[in-house]
Amino acid sequence: MKLYSGPLSLFTAKVRIALDEKGIEHERVEVGWTPERRYEPHHPDVIALNPKRQVPVLVDGETVVTDSTVILEYLEDAYPEPALRPKDPAQRARCRHFEAWGDEVFFAPLWDLIETSVYATGAGAEAEAKASAVARIHALERELDSEVSGGAPLCGEFSFADIGVFVMVSAAATLGAPPPGDLPNLAGWHAKTAARPAVGREIAGMLAFRASLGPAA
Repeated sequence: MKLYSGPLSLFTAKVRIALDEKGIEHERVEVGWTPERRYEPHHPDVIALNPKRQVPVLVDGETVVTDSTVILEYLEDAYPEPALRPKDPAQRARCRHFEAWGDEVFFAPLWDLIETSVYATGAGAEAEAKASAVARIHALERELDSEVSGGAPLCGEFSFADIGVFVMVSAAATLGAPPPGDLPNLAGWHAKTAARPAVGREIAGMLAFRASLGPAA
């Protein structure tokens, strides 16, 4: 198995954690990334394998899977143990809902925060855009606090929903938008998720790469 991976790609981070949780041996191919050029030039294998020219791309024998959500589903079907998807149909639907919520709802203001932080140009409107992004992120985190009562997993047991949402919330925190301090459920859930060895290794790896770029990155 081979994973084409972006060192700071949040969508790839989800897959890296899932592979680690499942103990699946794989070759990790890092594509190039810099704050100045982003992913240009694209890795030639990624161009050939994914028409969208994006990571993650998973190659498992003759099978090529793109898009982090589809990859997570593939891993659950092909390598079901240990499970990262509930067996109960209602909880499984909830798991899929929150994994998509992280990608499609939370990531929208997070991307604005990334653009005004990692890719800042010094334009005058950036400060206002950044403040708006932080406010929207905090509003979503307040909604999330009610979904993790007592710090419990999102779907009754640890799942790829926790992985996906955690990656997004943690990224916001590293960019200067940690969750508000009056959200005890969210704080408990975040601490329990961060304590998982696979999650801890992923976050440490991303932070180390970020530090290697210097303070301007």
